[in-house]
Amino acid sequence: MDLRSSSPAEDLEEAVSVFVRYRGRLFGIAYRVLGSVVEAEDVVQEVWLRWQNTDRSAVVSPVAFLSSATTRMAINVAQSARVRRETYIGPWLPEPVDTSSDPEVGAQRAEALELALLLVLEKLSPVERAAYVLREAFDYGYPEIAEILQLSLVNARKIVSRARRHLSDEQRESVDTAEHRRLLNAFVSAARTGDVASLEALLTPDAVSLSDGNGLRSCARIPVLGRARVAKLSTYPRFWREAEPRFVDANGCPGVMVYRNDQPIAFMTVAASQEGIYNVMWVFTPSKITAFLDSWLRCAGPVAA
Repeated sequence: MDLRSSSPAEDLEEAVSVFVRYRGRLFGIAYRVLGSVVEAEDVVQEVWLRWQNTDRSAVVSPVAFLSSATTRMAINVAQSARVRRETYIGPWLPEPVDTSSDPEVGAQRAEALELALLLVLEKLSPVERAAYVLREAFDYGYPEIAEILQLSLVNARKIVSRARRHLSDEQRESVDTAEHRRLLNAFVSAARTGDVASLEALLTPDAVSLSDGNGLRSCARIPVLGRARVAKLSTYPRFWREAEPRFVDANGCPGVMVYRNDQPIAFMTVAASQEGIYNVMWVFTPSKITAFLDSWLRCAGPVAA
C-alpha cells in the first residue's frame, strides 16, 4: 500500500498490521535485554506510540525502524533499572515468561532465553547485552547492529565478541530438554518427600540456590552455596506442606509453579549440566509470578490504542 495516497483510516490500519507482524520480535528483543516481562511490554507499547506518530511514508524499512527504537529504548530502561535494582532485597532473578503461550517469544532462535543465561547477561553492560541479543538470538548482521547501536562496524564486532567471551567463561554446557525435565522431576519429588540424600545426588558440589523474594519473610536473602546446604533448604517441610507443584514451560525449559490452596506461591526451575544441577532458582516475588501467569495476555490482542 502506498501510504502517501491512503486515507487516515487506511494509514492507521496499515500501521497496526505492520506493528503486529513484528511485535513478537520486538518483545523478544526487549525481554532479553531487560529480563523483565513487564518492562519489556512497556517498551513495546512505547514503541507502538512512536510508530503511530511517525511519518511512516519516510520509513524505508519498518522492521529496521521498529527494532532500532525497541533496542535503544530497552537500553535506556536497563540503565535506569540497574540503579533501581541496587535497592532490591536479596538476589534478583529475571521474570520468567510462559513460552507455552508464545513458544518463540519473538525469536528466530531460542538463544539468550533461559533464565540462567539471562542472569549472566545482567553482568554485561546494557549495550553489550543488546549487541549480543541482536546477533545471537535474532541473527542481525554486524552492519545492522552497528546502525541500531550507533557504533562503528569495528566496535560492534568487538562488543559482540567481548560478550561471547564473558558468557562462555560463566556458562556451562546445558543438558537437553528431556534430561532437564527428568532432573527437575527428580528434584521436586525428592524435595517434597524430604529426601536429602537423593537431592544431594542430583546436585553438583558447587550448587547454588537463589531465592528472589525482595524482602519476603522466610525467603533466603543471600545465595545458598554448596550441595548439602542447597539440599537441606530445598526440603523445608513448611514450604511443601499442602503444596501442589504444576509443571510449566518457562523460557523454553521445564519449570514448576507451586500452588497452595489453588494460589501460586512460587516459581522454580533449575540449570543443569552433565555433572548435575548447579543452579536452583526460586521466584517468590508476587509481581513476577503474576507477570508469568499473565504472559498469555501479550498474545491476546494486537496493540493498545
